[in-house]
Amino acid sequence: MEIARRQLDNGLRVVVLPDRRAPVVGVAVFYDVGFRSEPEGRTGFAHLFEHMMFQGSEHVPKGMFDRLIMGNGGVLNGMTSPDYTVYYEIVPTSALDVTLFLEADRMRALDVSRENLDNQIDVVEEEIRMNVLNRPYGRFPWLLLPSVMFDTFPNAHDGYGAFDDLEAASLEDVRRFFRRFYAPSNALLVLSGDIDPDDAFGKAETFFGDIPTRRKPRTGPYREPALREVRRAEFPDPLAPAPALALGYRAPDPADLEAILAIDVFTHVLADGKSSRLQQRLLRVDRSVTSVDAWVGEWPGFGPLDMRDPTWSQIVAFYPESASRARIVAAIDDEVARALGDLEDAEVHRVVNKMVAGYERHVDDLLQRALTAGPLELQRDAAELLPRIPEVLGGLDAAQVKAACEPWFDPERRVEIDVRSGA
Repeated sequence: MEIARRQLDNGLRVVVLPDRRAPVVGVAVFYDVGFRSEPEGRTGFAHLFEHMMFQGSEHVPKGMFDRLIMGNGGVLNGMTSPDYTVYYEIVPTSALDVTLFLEADRMRALDVSRENLDNQIDVVEEEIRMNVLNRPYGRFPWLLLPSVMFDTFPNAHDGYGAFDDLEAASLEDVRRFFRRFYAPSNALLVLSGDIDPDDAFGKAETFFGDIPTRRKPRTGPYREPALREVRRAEFPDPLAPAPALALGYRAPDPADLEAILAIDVFTHVLADGKSSRLQQRLLRVDRSVTSVDAWVGEWPGFGPLDMRDPTWSQIVAFYPESASRARIVAAIDDEVARALGDLEDAEVHRVVNKMVAGYERHVDDLLQRALTAGPLELQRDAAELLPRIPEVLGGLDAAQVKAACEPWFDPERRVEIDVRSGA
């Protein structure tokens, strides 16, 4: 896989992943700002700003961005995570110039007006009501678990935002946030698909090169000491039809790629598919739960390649009121201990083969390739890891997985959170 990179004079990093199989290009603009970057008293700002970026810019009236992309046969969206915000499109090659113009215009001069701000605060609050407050298990476990596991504001606060903080946002707050974080020096442009690297760098210079440079903001590090005890919390959920539990474990620094991927392999051993250990035990033998899953990172599909330190893994189970919570936890602990004791190479290789096949299918999509390469470059300066992930996974054996997991999957050093159904 060919990977080329360059940095413009204003600090914008550019990564190009050429692939001429189809006349389309995936475009992703990453900004090194996420939930963890928000100042106290301004929870939800990173997510609010994702919405603000679609409200028009100096040369592009509100609504025109979407119409130009979709009118040229493309699709677009954005996403806010703990550690970055990304805006992305996949378009025909013929529409690449207009796409780069649109992205550059809002990086250069976003339209920050009171009308746009008030409108998007209302939109974000409605999204919170729909996705969190009025949905069963809306905060579980992705918002609840970090609030118990971590002590510092960047790691523990609700990144979706509190209504009081959102409604207190002033125009100057928003403009200051834009000036600080939405600078070329804090951004990364990834192009994947039907484009030559030299042409791509030339287009990046044409559209982004004259955006004034600003100093890259200092953020983090957000590290916290590992847990030294069990932390427990219970949360009522009047909309939940049945109870649920999550066991959260700290994970190694994702910068240690082999260790974090070993943790990821272990979670798949535990709960990925009908043949996994926890599904066999809890669903087929004990019949004590209605579902069980495990993963690394904030939510399934957003994991060890997307997160900075500190991060975590979790085991999540939903179960009927008639089941014994204590017996479920004891069974989970038993299966985790068994896996750490008797895991064999054949089981690791079976799981790794499935993970590698899924990864290869994922990055075969041009847009997903750009969205996978971006965090590798943004957080590790290593987009070239993109084709090496299968190699690292394939090099893991049972002994390595057990050695990586034993310090972290300790039942005496974890978080236990419960959701209770009813008021």
